[in-house]
Formats: sequence, C-alpha cells, structure tokens
Amino acid sequence: MNKHFKIYGILLVVVVVILILLELGKSGATDFRKNFDLKEKTAFGLYVFSGEANSLFKNKLSKTEVSPYAYFSGKTFKPQNILVIAKEIDQESAKKILEQVEQGADFMLISENFPSVISEEFGIADDRFNFDPRQILYLENENFASDSLLLDKLPGGIGFYDVNEDFEILGSTYDRQDEENYNFVKINYGKGHIYLHSEPLFLTNYYLLRKGSEKYLQDVFSYLPDRETVWFVSNSEISSSSPLRFILSNPALRYAWWLFLGGLLLFVIFNVKRKQRIVPIIEPLRNKSVEFVRSIGNLYLQEGDFHDMMSKKAQYFLNKVRMDLLIDTTALDENFAQKLHLKTGKPIEKIKEAIELMERAQNPYSSVMKEDLIRMNRLLDEII
Repeated sequence: MNKHFKIYGILLVVVVVILILLELGKSGATDFRKNFDLKEKTAFGLYVFSGEANSLFKNKLSKTEVSPYAYFSGKTFKPQNILVIAKEIDQESAKKILEQVEQGADFMLISENFPSVISEEFGIADDRFNFDPRQILYLENENFASDSLLLDKLPGGIGFYDVNEDFEILGSTYDRQDEENYNFVKINYGKGHIYLHSEPLFLTNYYLLRKGSEKYLQDVFSYLPDRETVWFVSNSEISSSSPLRFILSNPALRYAWWLFLGGLLLFVIFNVKRKQRIVPIIEPLRNKSVEFVRSIGNLYLQEGDFHDMMSKKAQYFLNKVRMDLLIDTTALDENFAQKLHLKTGKPIEKIKEAIELMERAQNPYSSVMKEDLIRMNRLLDEII
C-alpha cells in the first residue's frame, strides 16, 4: 500500500510542478474571444461602445435586459428604434419586433447570425463568403466614402449569399483581391425599416480605440431616425447559473479545482485498474449505408465531375416530381413550370431558373461549374 501512495505522491508533485511552470510562463496574451459583452474590457467586448452609446444616440437611448417579447407585450405602439447587437433572439421575440416594424418602428440587427424568422421571411441566406484575414468595410453612400474601416483581426467574413431585389445595399466589404461582398442592407417592411449588418466587430473595444474608426460606426447608426432607441442587451451578471461560477471565475481557485479533479481521476483510474475485471467490448452491428454514401460523394468531389453530379441530382428531382406531385416530366417547358408552380407554391422565377440548370445538366455538351451545381442543388431543395 505504501508503494501505491508513493506513486500517487510523485504524480501529484509532477502535476503541481507543471501547473506552476505553466502559470509562470504565461504571457499576458490579449483575449480575442468574440464575447460582445457590454461589461468586458477585452478586445472584442463592447465596454467602450456601451459607455459612448448614450451620447451617440443624443441621450435618447434606453437599455433593457428583458426579452423583446416581454417588453412589447401589452404596450401600445409608439415609433422608436430597436437595436440588437450579437444577441440571440427567440422566435416569439423576433415576431414581436417585426410587428413593431410593420407599424412604423426601425429595427437594426448587428450580428453574425440572424433568427430563422427573419431569414425565412425575407429569403436571406447568410453564409461565410470570405476567409481573408484583412477586410475593409465600406458604405455605399458617397458621403461616407472616406470613412472605411480596416478589419485586420479575425473578421467574421459573414455576408448575404442571396440579396433580394427589394433590398437596398448600404454597405460592403472588400478583401485584398478587391472582391466585394454585401454585409449591410436595408429592408422596407410595412411602415418601418429593417437594417441588417453581419459584422459586429466594428463595435468592439479593439477597433473603437483606433483613431478615426468611430466615423464608420457613426455613419452606420446615422441611418436610424433621430428618436427614442431601445437597446436589448443580455444580462451578463446572471448568464451563468452554475454553483461553481465563483470558483471558475478566480484563476487560483480554478487551478485548484482542476488539480483536485485530476488527482481524483488518477486515484479512480489506479483503483479501477486493480479491482475491475476487464469487460469485453462487443461492438454493435454498424450501419454502413451512410459511409457508402459519404464515400461515393467524396469520389465525385475528388473527380470534380460537377456535370455528372448535376445530372444525377436533376434525375432524382424529376423522379420525385413524377412520384409525389404526379406531374409529367417528359418536356421541361412552360406548361411543366406552371404546374410545378401551382403545386408547390414556389416563385415561378426560381422554378424557371431551376429548369434552365436541369436542362444544362442533361445536355452532355454543356459546360457547368461548381457554382452551378451549388445553385441548382439549393433551388431544387427549396422547391421540394
């Protein structure tokens, strides 16, 4: 027994020494986690913006930690601006906000992710379009042409994959190849307007503390009317309900806690190894259907035969139309398009575009690209 205790003691000393060396060797590295917290002074917190926001909105800004659903329920409508920054919005709250906009409110959402209610309502497809580590934010208004902002640290690269004709493009981003991608749009909705910006980094401490960077921020918010603005913020003080939140928030206590768990784990491992019989592992029968499909997909992807992939996707779609919708697919003409439009309720423009891509897929002499395959696959999935 004494021999085992010596082993435990040696392991414990080794772990303690390693932790001490790691602590002594820590360099005061900047925290670049995207927390977008109003009280955080880290690089990507909103501490600076939160302190200056009231003057930016001419002392007409109010912050609230309740949900939009609870805030607007039971209240009579009054024209105002609604602001949400990098915060998750539940479906019911998003619907409440849209109701306010429809009556005349203006809603600005600055986030890398948009609620499905808004995405589906306006046909927005947001995706990462740019992986360049240096991007420049521009506004389309000529008056703001000189107020661009360089993002040289972890830009999100999120933008709008499809832009509806009813959208007004307000801002874009450029990379080092001068490729333009939209990231700030305006949507007319009822009597009000919706402003969507997909790059919240321009509000963070890291960029606002740069000289001249505040001009871009001021330009973005200048689109909102000069009136009362309500900002829905998250309650960071109650964000964690864990009983260990005090221990985990203190570095010294956190290291002690992990050391305790590590020692406990070593103790359990050594004791189980001595007392527990080896239990044979009987693996269940594996369903290799998914592996087969994945292997076939990888094979097509490696070969780069986008034409064949488009052809097979078109055949599968037309077979589904024949079996599920009972529509004759012999001729992909105007009559076919109208029938498919009536039975699916999808826009006739998307159906005609899908028919054009399917005809190219079935023509062995046509030239197709990867983008055509992606576009056709997206259209066919939307139709059925």
